[in-house]
Amino acid sequence: MQTCLYLQKSYMYRSLIRPLLFLLPPEKIHDLIVSTVKIVFKIPGLARLLSSVYRYRKAKGLEIMGLYFPSRVGLAAGFDKNALFYKEFSVFGFGFIEIGTVTPKPQFGNPKPRSFRLPKDKALINRMGFNNLGVDDAVTRLKDRPANLIIGGNIGKNTLTPNKDAINDYEYCFEKLYNYVDYFVVNVSCPNISNLSELQDQYMLEGILSRLIQLRALKSTQKPVLLKISPDLNYKQVDETLKIIEKTRIDGIVATNTSIQRNNLVTDQEKVRKIGNGGLSGRPISERSTEMIRYIRKKAGKELPIIGVGGIMTEGDAMEKISAGADLIQVYTGFIYEGPVLIKRILRKMEEEGRNVLEF
Repeated sequence: MQTCLYLQKSYMYRSLIRPLLFLLPPEKIHDLIVSTVKIVFKIPGLARLLSSVYRYRKAKGLEIMGLYFPSRVGLAAGFDKNALFYKEFSVFGFGFIEIGTVTPKPQFGNPKPRSFRLPKDKALINRMGFNNLGVDDAVTRLKDRPANLIIGGNIGKNTLTPNKDAINDYEYCFEKLYNYVDYFVVNVSCPNISNLSELQDQYMLEGILSRLIQLRALKSTQKPVLLKISPDLNYKQVDETLKIIEKTRIDGIVATNTSIQRNNLVTDQEKVRKIGNGGLSGRPISERSTEMIRYIRKKAGKELPIIGVGGIMTEGDAMEKISAGADLIQVYTGFIYEGPVLIKRILRKMEEEGRNVLEF
C-alpha cells in the first residue's frame, strides 16, 4: 500500500507538476518557488500537513562528527544559498540542510542565463558564480533556526578577491557563521569561479584549512570542518588531498562537486556546446561521484566521515553511495527532477535494507 502511494506521488510530480515548472527558466522558477514557499507556509497547519505527507517517520539517524543527524539525507549547498527557506524545506524530511555557498560580500555572480536543464539526461549545467547576498545577510536568518535541524555552512571567496588573499575570505565567513551553523564545508572546487580551482593546490589548500583549524581551536565548541572536492580530480590529486586532510586534521570530506566534463550525455552535442561552460550535475556524474567515494573510503579507512553527493536521482543511487562508503548523502538535482517524495523513498529504502552501518 505504501509503495503504491509513493509511486502515485512520484507520478504526480513527474507528469503534472514538473512539466509546469519546466516551462520557466531554471533560475526564474527557483526564485518563484522560494517566494511562493515563504508565502504559502504562513498558512496555519500547512507545515504540519506537508510533514505528515513527506517525512518518513521510521528514518534512523546517525551520530557522527559529534553531531546527531536525524536522517542521513540532506539538501546540498546551492539550493538555499542565502538561508532563505531552510526552515520550510525541513518538513520534507531532510536530516540536514547546507546553506551557501556564502561569501564575505554580496555578489551578483555570473551574467544570466547561467542555469540550464538537460531533461534527456536528468541533468543541470550551471555557472552561477557564487551569487549570494553575503554572509552577514545569511546570519540574520540563521539566528532563529530550529534547534532540531542540522545546518551546514558552505563557505567560499568573493570572485574579485585574488587567490593570494582568499584565506581572508574563508576566515571572515568562518568567524561570522560560527555561532549559527553546526558544521562547515570549505568550497574550493566550484568550477564557476575564475581560477578557484587553483586553491586546490596543496600549498594554498593546506594554508586555508590550517588557518580555520587554528581559529576553531580558540572556540569553546569545536565544530566540524569538511572539504568539498571536485569529481574531476585524478587519483593522484585525491591522494594529495587526503594527505592534507590528515595533516590539517579537518573532520571530513564532501564528494563531490559539479563537473566540467561532458561525458555520458545523450543531449544533442550542439545544444550542449551552445550552453557553454558550467558545472554539470545530475545523473551523468553519478557513477564518477560513487567511484570517488569508494576510492576515498578505501584509502582513508573507516574513520574519515564522507558526505556523498552527485547524481542521486533514485533510491538505488543513494544506496550505491552508502555502500561505497558514504556516511551521509545529499541531493540537489534529483530533488528538482523527482520532487520531495524522493527523500521519503530513499529513507524507506535505507530502512528496508537495514543499512544502518557502513558496508564496504
